[in-house]
Amino acid sequence: MSHRKPLERRTFSQDRYEILIKRQKSGKATFNELTELDEIVNRDPSIREKVLIENMFIQDRGDQDELHDQPVNDIIKPVQHQSLLSRLKAIIERIFFTFLVKSGILVIAKSDVSVL
Repeated sequence: MSHRKPLERRTFSQDRYEILIKRQKSGKATFNELTELDEIVNRDPSIREKVLIENMFIQDRGDQDELHDQPVNDIIKPVQHQSLLSRLKAIIERIFFTFLVKSGILVIAKSDVSVL
């Protein structure tokens, strides 16, 4: 019997991320590939968390004292996924706010919000 490596479930984004990181580290990545890498990191919460953890352990010499004082949980907050209801609520609030601003009911001046 052959002892195979256990199968691992990976998404397209995870595979593409690994390929682009290897190209970036070898210095062969093009601008478009770096842009794609940035989009993948910004879009996928699990990859973003992985990048943040990797960046914590690759430190400058001057940053070592600052990071050891804070616990890891205080530095990296888990990404909260929005439910469908909260997304719909946010969209409706933006539409309502836009309507109030365009109709002149709500006037925004610098950081103050006032109702006429």
